[in-house]
Amino acid sequence: MKIVLIHGQNHKGSTYHIGRMVAEKTSPEGTIAEFFLPGDLNHFCTGCYACVEDVTKCPFYEEKIRIMREVESADLLIFTTPTYCLRESAQMKSFMDLTFNYWMSHRPRKCMFSKKAVVISTAAGKGAKKAAKSVANALFYWGIPRIWTYGICVQAMSWDGIRSRKKQKIEKDISRIAGKVLRKEHVKAGLRTKGLFLLMRMMQKANLGSGEADRAYWETNGWLAKERPWKQ
Repeated sequence: MKIVLIHGQNHKGSTYHIGRMVAEKTSPEGTIAEFFLPGDLNHFCTGCYACVEDVTKCPFYEEKIRIMREVESADLLIFTTPTYCLRESAQMKSFMDLTFNYWMSHRPRKCMFSKKAVVISTAAGKGAKKAAKSVANALFYWGIPRIWTYGICVQAMSWDGIRSRKKQKIEKDISRIAGKVLRKEHVKAGLRTKGLFLLMRMMQKANLGSGEADRAYWETNGWLAKERPWKQ
């Protein structure tokens, strides 16, 4: 199994350690690629819309595509983000902004409709579950059909500062999530995913999308006819 971890921070804190725990429990012998934000992609989307016409015209394309090539070839994606002000980190949000053309409303990648993802967030106090859910929602719009989230209040500022009882709970929780990931060897697009895709298809057919480049992409993939990005 190939795993890609994308960390919404440069430091290796509580969220990082839990993300690594998921990777090691799901595929101890697998290939793991890791990226750290903002270290590996230190930019905010400028809203220039260049990528809507041509994805290679994004001013940060080379840095972004290095990550997304790994993402597209992975079997399992793991996203980790600390909770900052009740939501995901700014750098993780920025990453999602920079990949908005992967959304079903634009140019979803066929490979996403058979992937699994886990989103991890920790907080010293409140907000971890909401932060994880926010990232998971963006991944749903990528077309990923099976996403597990885990948000927990660790009541500490670092991994070493977490009480042993809390770490035991985390270990137990992550073992359960890893078991679910492994049981779902092959995932399929569900009704919610298919419903959103078909809604976006209707918009593209009616020329209500973001432009000719997006519509041409859908036509090339055969999605405006009978083809679908999932196995039929």
